[in-house]
Amino acid sequence: MDKVKQAVLDLEPELIALRRDFHRHPELGYQEFRTSGIVRDYLEALGIETQMVTGTGVVGLLKGKAEGAGDGPVIMLRADMDALAQEEKSGVDYASETLGLMHACGHDAHTAMLLVAAKILAGDRHRLKGNVKFVFQPNEEEAGALNMIEAGVLENPKVDAAFGVHIWTPVPSGKIGLSNGPVMAATEEFELAILGQPGHTSTPHTAKDPILAAATVLQLLQSIQTREIDPLIPITIMVGKIKGGSGRNIIADRVELGGTIRFMFANEPVEKKLLLEKFERLIKGVCDAQDVDYELKYIPSNPTLMNDERMVQVLREAVLETIGSPEGIVEHRCMAGEDFAEFTQKVPSAFYFLGTGNPETGSHYPHHHTCFNIDESTLKTGVEIHVRTVLNMLG
Repeated sequence: MDKVKQAVLDLEPELIALRRDFHRHPELGYQEFRTSGIVRDYLEALGIETQMVTGTGVVGLLKGKAEGAGDGPVIMLRADMDALAQEEKSGVDYASETLGLMHACGHDAHTAMLLVAAKILAGDRHRLKGNVKFVFQPNEEEAGALNMIEAGVLENPKVDAAFGVHIWTPVPSGKIGLSNGPVMAATEEFELAILGQPGHTSTPHTAKDPILAAATVLQLLQSIQTREIDPLIPITIMVGKIKGGSGRNIIADRVELGGTIRFMFANEPVEKKLLLEKFERLIKGVCDAQDVDYELKYIPSNPTLMNDERMVQVLREAVLETIGSPEGIVEHRCMAGEDFAEFTQKVPSAFYFLGTGNPETGSHYPHHHTCFNIDESTLKTGVEIHVRTVLNMLG
């Protein structure tokens, strides 16, 4: 067994303990005070310089000690830290201790894996011909990466390449999802209000019914992706919430809808603009036809996550050294959004999916499910890939 694999195995109990501790104490975006405090203390105990960025974000800089390290590349490894506002029902003995919050997306695992990778790499700093930035990002669920970029996380020193990972239950344990090009969708969130005039349900002709208009909009939105977009282009338009009305015999004055538009376009700026024009044209047409008004607001989320071919090859070599067989690497893309995409727009980057789906360990539930959990035996694989990626580039 080589040195890297042995180092990871030796630290596996600590790795699992860290992940379970973060899991017990979930925190929402920009409220990760406990988590970021643990991260900072851990890194500083390793002799890694740290700074706080955008409130609860932590950036650690490991300076290589090999000859010429000062002129070498800077590699960024990123983990996200925030949890979700939902009640955990997994039944595990390390379940969330905070009512209404849980780690239902694996960010607790991402943070633990990157910390242990930092420990191993800190012990090998004499071999590194360059520097490593360990970025622990807040608020991934609401696009915190862009705030960190605007705060200068990619500068001083300038980042030359970035890598990230997501624990992924749709991929079986033991498999790694890795692909060139677009791998996760761009996301545009929207809030739509349809404005009518209230009245009595016995005299509908004296009112303007926004519920009827909302129902029509809800159905016709699906025609965009099936009738107006090339069927070979991935796109989904989903309404996740709808609210309106105050009584069974009252015609409402307002209906509110909220949802997401997800897509993977080759020419994203141009095709996104055309898509949003189609989206609003349909809403306006329905509202004009039914003599109601509307208010539409977009909440920008993240662009398409684009893997750089060269960085994918670097990652592929690290994966092969870790798992030992090319059969363990599978092509995988999905329509979920991930704000690591912001980094991929700025520097050559690669992002992969660490398979953790295993019904025997209860890790087969989808992300954001109240019973979400992971197969903890996969954590060491993520750590080893982190370490080998850096050593292969800087060693």
